[in-house]
Amino acid sequence: MVGYPDRLHRRLPHPVTALGAMISAGEGWLNRPEHSPRRRKLAGIATVAATAGVAALTGLAASRLPGPAPVLAATLGLAQRSLHDHVAAVATALEADDLAAARIAVGRIVGRDTAALDEAGVAGAAIESLAESFNDGIVAPAFWLVIAGLPGLYAYKAVNTADSLIGHREPRWKDFGWAAARIDDAMNLAPARLAGLLIATAGGGGLHVMRRDARHHASPNAGWPEAAMAGALGVRLGGAVAYDGVMTERAIFGDGPPPTPRDLRRALDIYVRACGLLWAAVAFGGRAWRR
Repeated sequence: MVGYPDRLHRRLPHPVTALGAMISAGEGWLNRPEHSPRRRKLAGIATVAATAGVAALTGLAASRLPGPAPVLAATLGLAQRSLHDHVAAVATALEADDLAAARIAVGRIVGRDTAALDEAGVAGAAIESLAESFNDGIVAPAFWLVIAGLPGLYAYKAVNTADSLIGHREPRWKDFGWAAARIDDAMNLAPARLAGLLIATAGGGGLHVMRRDARHHASPNAGWPEAAMAGALGVRLGGAVAYDGVMTERAIFGDGPPPTPRDLRRALDIYVRACGLLWAAVAFGGRAWRR
C-alpha cells in the first residue's frame, strides 16, 4: 500500500535490482553466440537456478529475523502501489489531453512501440499491462508466499525477473532464456487464473469473456487477467501491435469498443478492489487455517 519511496531507492536500491544484476551478469558471461544452442540452454538453466537459489536462501534467512522483519521482507516482493502509480500516471496524462506524455508514461510499463499509439492504443496498452502485472506483481508473489513462505516468494521474484530480462524469443535469448520462460509459465499457472477470477469478481463481470478468450493469448497465463479485464470493462483489448518496428498480430479479448481514458480509470478502480479481495481472502484463509 505504501510502496518503495524513490528517496529510499536512491540510497538502498530495491532488492529486485540485485536479482536483475545477477541475471544480467550471468547472461553476459555465459550467453556466448559461438556456443551451441544446447550449451546456451544449459547455461540459461544454470543462471536461473543459481539466481532462484540465492533468492530462496535469502528468503529463508529473512524468515528467521525477529519481530516484524519477516513481514516487512515479504512486502518487498509485492508491487501493489508501484503498479498503481505507474498506470495512474498514464491515466492522468490522457485526461489532460497530453498524448505525448501519455506515450512516455505507458512506454515505462510496456515493451511495445509507443511513439505512434493513439489515445485508445495508449489506454489499451496501460489496461493490458495493469491486468497482466496484477498477476505478476501481486497475486503470484502472494500465492507463493502462502505456499512456500519467504523462500517461495523470493524464488518466484527471481524467476519472474529472469523471464522479463531474458525470456524472449529473439535469437539472442531464445535458447539462453528458455528455462526462465518455461519455469515462469509453470509458476504462474494457478495464480494467473486466480488473478482473472479476482478481476472478474471485482469488476462485476468478465467471466464469460475470460473463459472464451483467455486461451487465445500466446502466453498460457497472461490471457486470463487480460480477458477478464476486457470483459469487466466491456471493451476490446489485444490486437496488432508493433515491437521494434515489426507488427505482431495478437488475439483480441472482448467484444466492446476500444478503451478510453475513462475506461483506464475504471480499470484502476477494479484493480484496487481486486487487491482488496485478494487480501480479504488471505486474511480469511489464515483465520480458517488457524482454527
